[in-house]
Amino acid sequence: MTENDYRKISNKIRKYKYGEQIVRKLNLFSTSVVYIIYILVVAFMIITKECDVIRIVAVTAVSFIGVSYFRKKFDSPRPYTVYNYEPIIKKEKEGNSFPSRHVFSAFVIATTFIYANLELGICLFVISCMIAVLRVIGGVHFPKDVIVGAITGSICGVLGSLLFIAIR
Repeated sequence: MTENDYRKISNKIRKYKYGEQIVRKLNLFSTSVVYIIYILVVAFMIITKECDVIRIVAVTAVSFIGVSYFRKKFDSPRPYTVYNYEPIIKKEKEGNSFPSRHVFSAFVIATTFIYANLELGICLFVISCMIAVLRVIGGVHFPKDVIVGAITGSICGVLGSLLFIAIR
């Protein structure tokens, strides 16, 4: 997306009385839902002594650490830094944009949960897609950041789960 695209989207959202608030709250809500579900499911699996909890925690933790390391080394600028505008979603960071860790994490969680509960995994994929769209229209990520975050998050979730299942 170009600078003009981001400015057009931001201006359209800001034209509505509650436009900015809606985008910010949807971003916070959708992200929170994924993380709260993750915590609740993991806690439930621990309480019920479900052995799959080890796979879910291991795959998501290793993936999260890996993507965090990559982002820090790559240190890609954010759209509002490149184009010098105020994003809808408030962010203080100037770098670490590629790939989107919010989207990556949501897709890793959705993918690892699919093996445990198909319906929950699908619901989380839908919410993850919503997060991806919100991060772009909110001005904190380029489309490539969220696309690569979604793809690599899904791949890490699948490969990590298959590897874990194979060695178990």
